[in-house]
Amino acid sequence: MSAPPVPAQQKSGRHPEVTGWLATTTGRRIFWLIVSVVILAVIALFSIAVGSRFIPPAEVFQVLLNPDDSQASTIVHDLRIPRTVLGIAVGAALGMAGAVMQALTRNPLADPGLLGVNAGAAVAVVIGISLFGIGNALAYMPFAFAGAAIASVVVYLIGSAGRSGATPVRLALAGVAVTAALTAVINGMTLLDPATFDKYRFWAVGSLSGRGMEIFWQALPFIVVGVGLALALGRPLNAMAMGDDVGRALGANINRTRVLSGVVIMLLAGAATAAVGPISFIGLAVPHVARAITGPDNRWVLAYTMVLAPILLVGADIIGRLVVRPAELSVGIVTAIIGAPVFIALVRRKRVAQL
Repeated sequence: MSAPPVPAQQKSGRHPEVTGWLATTTGRRIFWLIVSVVILAVIALFSIAVGSRFIPPAEVFQVLLNPDDSQASTIVHDLRIPRTVLGIAVGAALGMAGAVMQALTRNPLADPGLLGVNAGAAVAVVIGISLFGIGNALAYMPFAFAGAAIASVVVYLIGSAGRSGATPVRLALAGVAVTAALTAVINGMTLLDPATFDKYRFWAVGSLSGRGMEIFWQALPFIVVGVGLALALGRPLNAMAMGDDVGRALGANINRTRVLSGVVIMLLAGAATAAVGPISFIGLAVPHVARAITGPDNRWVLAYTMVLAPILLVGADIIGRLVVRPAELSVGIVTAIIGAPVFIALVRRKRVAQL
């Protein structure tokens, strides 16, 4: 008797249940999200292993598991690990702030600078340098976060004035107006005081260098709360994407969602900008990459952005440490160089996932 035919799935080595699960939209999304997490872990390990000073990988692995008093251990634990974990936290914060901002304003070009967050933080840092003589990254943070929070509140109050309330267009226009006014203040103060400008420009370029774990622990509570709120807003933001009337009909509380979205943007973008300075293109480009993978569902866009944005930021930081070795390029410069062509390529795609 001849042997029974072997199913095609067994010939190819694929289990039919696994194949069927991956064929579903949810299965594919979960699979690629797991792949993204693995890539982020590899990038983080690479960030710890490489830098402007060469340390053999075996020695890095040894001091990572067994810290000692050697110079290699000091570099790994006091410099590379803090900037890596801070880069992951800041990347997730900036990416999710951009995703929430784009969903809230229904503007695909929205980023954390649109609602005055970066400008508010920058003004506060300039005031702190000029009037109080602060001169290090740890001292900048409370000033920058307070400035970002105040600017966000001012933008929301201006955008929500009147009968129509805080519509996406009004919020965007209020953000542009406040940003322009604050930028003028920054330019005036730095031009009149060269000493202030010399200190401010190192913060304004955006960098993970020189930031210790103290800054990470200061920023972490705000980022954790902001990330939790952002993930909880995925469903109401989906309802609002179809218009306010349809959103209300689907059970979304429009005003509450807008207020909470503003709080999320303030917490995430404010804490990230306060910690490392303004960094461009993370909050603008990464949500588009996530949307190209997942479609317009904000629940998945936010989850993917939380992973993809740190990959871009930490990867850019690695590049900045290597391209001009033994010197460094600030991560804010590298993200602009990388992010601009990526965003142009996304814009030129024939099929772009809509907001």
